[in-house]
Amino acid sequence: MAMSDLDATDPTTANYDAQQLVEEIAAGEEKAPNVDADADYERSKQFDVAEIDRKGQTNSGVPKSTVSSTDANTVATGDPDHFLEMAKQVTPTPDEK
Repeated sequence: MAMSDLDATDPTTANYDAQQLVEEIAAGEEKAPNVDADADYERSKQFDVAEIDRKGQTNSGVPKSTVSSTDANTVATGDPDHFLEMAKQVTPTPDEK
């Protein structure tokens, strides 16, 4: 039984599969998996930082926003009518389309 044959998605067979593997390893029918935690940890470090950050590039490939700061009212007024107006701009009613 290979490690890939184990069905980890079924909790009823997970213990059985693990026990089978232990027995097969003990009987010499299956080779014990070789786990090198230190090497795995060192390899995982390559995913720690994005490649773009390692190269020192900026967000030059990201498109600039099409909304200027003067287009959006970012001041919180607490007035529900302001929210309603914004919602109408984002989702116009069928007769406004």
